[in-house]
Amino acid sequence: MQITKITEEQQIKDMLDWALAGKHGLTVQGAGSKTAIGRPAATDHVLDLSGLTGVEMYEPAELVMQAKAGTKLTDVQSILRESGQQLAFDPPDYGPLLGSGAGEGTLGGLFSCNLSGPARLKAGSARDHLLGVKGFTGRAQTFQTGSRVMKNVTGYDLCKLVAGSYGTLTIATSLTFKVLPQPEKTRTVLLYDVSLEKAQPIMNRAISSVHDIAAAAYLPADIARLSPLGYIRDPEKSVLALKIEGPGPSAEFRCNAVREMLAKDGEQEELHGVNSEAFWEFVGNISPFVGTAGTLWKLSIPPANAAKLITIIEGKVPDMRYFLDWAGGLVWVQIPEDSADGGESLVRGAINGAGHATLIRGSEALRAKIAPFQPQPEPIRKINARIKDGFDPENILNPGRMYADKDMKAMA
Repeated sequence: MQITKITEEQQIKDMLDWALAGKHGLTVQGAGSKTAIGRPAATDHVLDLSGLTGVEMYEPAELVMQAKAGTKLTDVQSILRESGQQLAFDPPDYGPLLGSGAGEGTLGGLFSCNLSGPARLKAGSARDHLLGVKGFTGRAQTFQTGSRVMKNVTGYDLCKLVAGSYGTLTIATSLTFKVLPQPEKTRTVLLYDVSLEKAQPIMNRAISSVHDIAAAAYLPADIARLSPLGYIRDPEKSVLALKIEGPGPSAEFRCNAVREMLAKDGEQEELHGVNSEAFWEFVGNISPFVGTAGTLWKLSIPPANAAKLITIIEGKVPDMRYFLDWAGGLVWVQIPEDSADGGESLVRGAINGAGHATLIRGSEALRAKIAPFQPQPEPIRKINARIKDGFDPENILNPGRMYADKDMKAMA
């Protein structure tokens, strides 16, 4: 595998010209902490953008920052903390989950994969915070889309296409995104020993209330026991968690109101400050499954379907493990390694068209064999094929990463 370390944009242009002339595919990555998501690389050439670093613009008063794609997420967060600000969509760190180190992920990788943590429930996804992108298309043409403000209605919203495209449409070199103030106080209400069947209705009742819940998750007892926090681990019971944040008096008032609203639903406890942040980091980074064996699926579904879906999968694979985030709209499911297709037919059969399943962790052989991303209905496939053809007609950018080449050709 030949690796080209990129430190300036002209190198990207030169590599794209070379790739187009010889019809060579290029694997585009930053630190490589998320290359295990999707199909294995189908190229012999890697563009390493981790050297393309630096914050190009930061205006705290305007709640906006612009940085190069290879900038580490931890560096961005450190700068934001100094001004009391944050990336409100709670970006997760999948590095340890996927076998690399913590804190290695880059800004470009984060937005390219559209990764969001527990706060997505309130703050929206990563793509909702992306204001502008600069870079190159697969045609070796430079482009710039978006602006420095949210009210941008000129032309197509190409930021939405770039986010979640896993580097198959463009090579992003610079990203502009909005930031928000850090909350003054954070509280997490814990509810113990809630059954799976009751968990989602309780979370739905909480997020539908006037109390502005920032995140909601449910950990069955076997998952809760893995937490480093005694409040989560020691009771050896399932834990339903509701995050509340904001100005001190408001957070305290709403926390008390939520506890009163759920007083009849089970034994309660409360996490403050550091403990609360540690808990949501545990959930957002999928820490319960770090260092464990088995394929890992990320299921995005209607929240009301969560209990039924888990019951179906558990009925066929009793030793599966799971937990819920986004008030039941996100289900993490780990299937034992001895499953023939990594659990693909099982999880997608259980979803039954209502939602989608993404393989987040699996062997290279499995990822080459099955469809890591949810197969698309024919009309959507054709639309995506036209978009791909517009940006990258020779299919040189991360070819086969999301869908097999034969599937891409069939879509055209």
